[in-house]
Amino acid sequence: MKENSLRLDFYDYDLPKGRIAKHPLAKRDQSKLLVYQAGTVEDRHFYDLPMLLPDNSCLCFNNTQVIPARLFFRKPATEQGAGALIEILLLHPLEPSSVMSEAMSTQHSVTWECMVGNLKKWKSAQVLVQKLIIADQEVTLEAELIDSNQKLVRLNWNAGISFAEVVGAAGKVPLPPYLNRKNTAEDRQRYQTVYAQNPGAVAAPTAGLHFTDQVLNQLMQRGINFNELTLHVGAGTFQPIKENDIKQHNMHAEQMVVTRENVEKLLNAEQTIVAVGTTSMRTLESLYWYGVKLSKEPSADFQISKLYPYEDDTPKQLSLADSLQNILNRIDRLKTDTLVGETEIFIFPGYQFRLCQGLITNFHLPKSTLILLIAAFVGEDWRKIYQHALGNEYRFLSYGDSSLLLRR
Repeated sequence: MKENSLRLDFYDYDLPKGRIAKHPLAKRDQSKLLVYQAGTVEDRHFYDLPMLLPDNSCLCFNNTQVIPARLFFRKPATEQGAGALIEILLLHPLEPSSVMSEAMSTQHSVTWECMVGNLKKWKSAQVLVQKLIIADQEVTLEAELIDSNQKLVRLNWNAGISFAEVVGAAGKVPLPPYLNRKNTAEDRQRYQTVYAQNPGAVAAPTAGLHFTDQVLNQLMQRGINFNELTLHVGAGTFQPIKENDIKQHNMHAEQMVVTRENVEKLLNAEQTIVAVGTTSMRTLESLYWYGVKLSKEPSADFQISKLYPYEDDTPKQLSLADSLQNILNRIDRLKTDTLVGETEIFIFPGYQFRLCQGLITNFHLPKSTLILLIAAFVGEDWRKIYQHALGNEYRFLSYGDSSLLLRR
């Protein structure tokens, strides 16, 4: 590893603003697809994907669903004029449950950790009100700031409906800040994968935005295996790295949901595991390290800290099969089929991949955690890949084009 390979400035490149895709293409699978394998780069289109994957590939999807997590409340008007507009961005549920599926199905009241716009103009305990019409009934939604330091917001509503229904009616899609535009009606559908199932993300797993039902059907006809996991993508994915020593970056935690079926499918040693997106890759690699934790403590919590894979006391020779079997044993002991955990895993150059041999992903911001993950996966060829994309009119970031990166 080069001496400067853990310095942030080594992962910089010039991204002209005009190369950032502000809107999606008319058809999802018409995007360009850069194919990288064994040091070579080829230009294709995403609809070619079914014929490009290795035989016996297993595509691992993140089936999280983006929620319209941006809520707006207007403070009451005063003699001085209209009341201030307060923006709430939902981040993590806390009560009555921190488990996303339970929080989204809750009725009447929830408490979330949030980002709050115009926070200084919202006093603690002040209740803001919004009137909604949901399924032909009037619903009163109230927001109360219960802790201004922690930015904890309690939301109450008067109808016996789920929070998912409430936020679906009241919220707006939280587009990435670098798009620098207001969201449109189109975004509610297009900033979402066609296979999204489990509500809870505040950012889309954008590698999956290119898939269509037609592409998925062609993949199945080809005999490609599917494995759907869940990682609820948080707003921390957009958090810039500020320290030049990348290991000092404060990684965000994101909630994972993994089933017995997920783990059993991964135990097929003959398959080539291809992660659809960096979120799927982080989930898959976190699974291996959870199995490592279980080898040392059979009742260990399903939580992976950012530098756990790099710690000196981590076992060096625990096979993937043994790690996954540890997880199945844990599932059996808990008498459940589903594990809910959190990962902060930070994948940067020097990381040894345990599950993933392929990655489908978009093109990422310079000096970001995601470009570090790409560099960890393909080595210094990340520069070749990005120079090719910049020189051949690829569109970048969330609504941009795609790449298929294969390590073998």
